[in-house]
Parts: sequence; structure tokens; C-alpha cells
Amino acid sequence: MAIANLEPGLGAATIESWGGKVAAFGSNQTVVDKVSPDMMHLIDPHWYRFPPMNPLWHGLLGFTIGVLGFISIAGNGMVVYIFTSTKSLKTPSNLLVVNLAFSDFLMMLCMAPPMVINCYYETWVFGPLACELYAGAGSLYGCVSIWTMTMIAFDRYNVIVKGIAAKPMTINGALLRIIGIWLFSLAWTIAPLFGWNRYVPEGNMTACGTDYLNKSWLSRSYILIYSIFVYYMPLLLIIYSYFFIVQAVAAHERAMREQAKKMNVASLRSSEAANTSAECKLAKVALMTISLWFMAWTPYLVINYAGVFENASISPLATIWGSVFAKANAVYNPIVYGISHPKYRAALYQKFPSLACQPSPEESGSVASGATTACEEKPSA
Repeated sequence: MAIANLEPGLGAATIESWGGKVAAFGSNQTVVDKVSPDMMHLIDPHWYRFPPMNPLWHGLLGFTIGVLGFISIAGNGMVVYIFTSTKSLKTPSNLLVVNLAFSDFLMMLCMAPPMVINCYYETWVFGPLACELYAGAGSLYGCVSIWTMTMIAFDRYNVIVKGIAAKPMTINGALLRIIGIWLFSLAWTIAPLFGWNRYVPEGNMTACGTDYLNKSWLSRSYILIYSIFVYYMPLLLIIYSYFFIVQAVAAHERAMREQAKKMNVASLRSSEAANTSAECKLAKVALMTISLWFMAWTPYLVINYAGVFENASISPLATIWGSVFAKANAVYNPIVYGISHPKYRAALYQKFPSLACQPSPEESGSVASGATTACEEKPSA
């Protein structure tokens, strides 16, 4: 009644448009109806069974991705800038940190703006080629991130477990690792462009990813083998590295306690050595970052496996949360390093005083240094 009495204008037009969308949500239309004709050959018949998603979900998704994109682009851009412009942070180990932040920066720079626009239109509006490029970018940057984290774990293993017997990583060694990571990731990214699987719209039609609903074993094999090399293998290698890192730290602690007993003192540590050493701190930071990575990408892996193994329960709404969790990974790293990296915090405070918490005086020493000494100190329980 009130709507009918409104004068024609923006408010009435907006309400009428919104009412039309809600009406469509409750009708016999499908989630595929808004897809452009040039995209129809990419749509799996599975999605024709689902009605249009409630416009509120699209609005919520667009807002969430927009916020995550802004935080990630600003945060990772700041990490790259500070690590590359601060002399004390220019170490071989920190090149891996920069590569991780750079990959996350590019991921959200390439993926957040298109997804916000598509959420507004409630479907993919950029055509098949952009869909392939979008999905390929997500695959490339995700693969680069996890293998960079794996290289960070190997570096910590080399420094902490092997100690002074370890061969220190050089600038050239770090650059070779980074180049290898990008080439390896690029190979997996372009494979679907040459017929081994393909890139298609997700169930919500606002993002694109791998075709996990294709029933051919050629297509399924890509998902399964990709998950081995880009999920399970890095996970196992990281668990292996951190198992021995923790074991080495525990053995060092035990040796220090026994030495203190022999000397009849409460502790061998001075007040200045009460904190964990720089290398142990980086191990904690890297472990936290990696844990967040697997928390972010596991839902997307589950969605892909559900499609591969013909689970009919997978819905467009489920694909939304898989996309959000995967992209949110790019937000975690600058936050983790901002909290846990003393020299990064100190540099952030100097360059952007309003954005950083000043480190305490005792927090000296980089947690991402290229030192080759073993983990020397760890606070008492």
C-alpha cells in the first residue's frame, strides 16, 4: 500500500527491483537463468536443479569479499613494501616471506573486484575467457602460497634442527626456490587450458574454479592428482619439518634443564635471554600461517571431492563458503606477521606510526633472519 503511493523515483525503483529479485527467488526459476548465452556450455546440468539464491546471500558475499580484498591488498602490500625497503629485513629467508605476501596480494587484487561486480549482477558477467583467467589466477596464487610456506618450513628445519652444521640459504638459493615455485604452480594452472579438466563457473555463478562435476576420469584425475601435489604433499612435508623442529627444541630444553641441575642453579638463562630465540619465533609464525592456510583451503578441497565422488548434496550456497574461506587466506598473513614479527612491527611503527604497536624494548632480533644458529632459547613453562 505504501509502495503504491510512492512518487516515481530512485526509492520506488529500488524497492520494485528488490521485490522482483525476491519474487524470482521464490519462483520456479533456476540459478542458471541469469547466465549469459556464451557461458552456457560451461554450466554443468547439476546446477539446473537449484533455484536462484536469495539476493541477500549475494549482497553478503559481495560485501565480505570487498572487505577481505581491501584488507588483503593493503596488508600484503605493506608487508612487501616494509620487507623490501628495510635493510635489516633483507635476508634470504625473508625473500620467501615477501614472495608469500606478493602472491596473496595478487590473489585478492585479481579476484576480489570481479567477484564484487558479479555479486551485484548475481551471475558471471565477464565472459568465458575471463572466467578461465580468474580461476587460473586462484589456482596459481594458492599453489604458490602453500609451496612458499613449505620452503619456509624447510628453511626453519635447516636452521633449527641442523644448527651450525646447516648450509645457510643464500640470496641466489632463495631466488631459485621462488622461481621453481612459480614454474611448478604455473604448470598446474595451465593444464586445464589444454584439456586436462577445465575452468567453469562455481555453483553460485559469481566465481569460477575447476570443473569437479565432470564425470570423465580424465577430468577427475586432475582434481585428485592436483590435490596430492598441492595439498597433501605440502602438508606432509610441513608436518615432517615441524615434527623435528619441535623435537629439537624439546631436546635443547631438556639439555639445558639437566645442565642447570648439575650447576645447582634455577636456570641458565639471563633476563635478556628469557624470550624465545629469533629462529624459534619464525617457526611459530610459519606454523600459524600454514595452519590458517589449510583451514582456508580444506573446505574448497571438500567441495571438489564431493563433486568428484558424485555427492549430489553439494549446493550453490556451499560453493559460496568454499570461495570465501579460500580467499580469506590472503588476509591472514599480514595480520600474523604484524603480531608476531618484532622487526616488522618496529619498521611498521617507523614508517606508519598510526598503524603499528611499538615493540617492547626486549624484542630485538628478526624472526625471519637468515641465521644458521640453532634454536638457543625457549621460555620456561
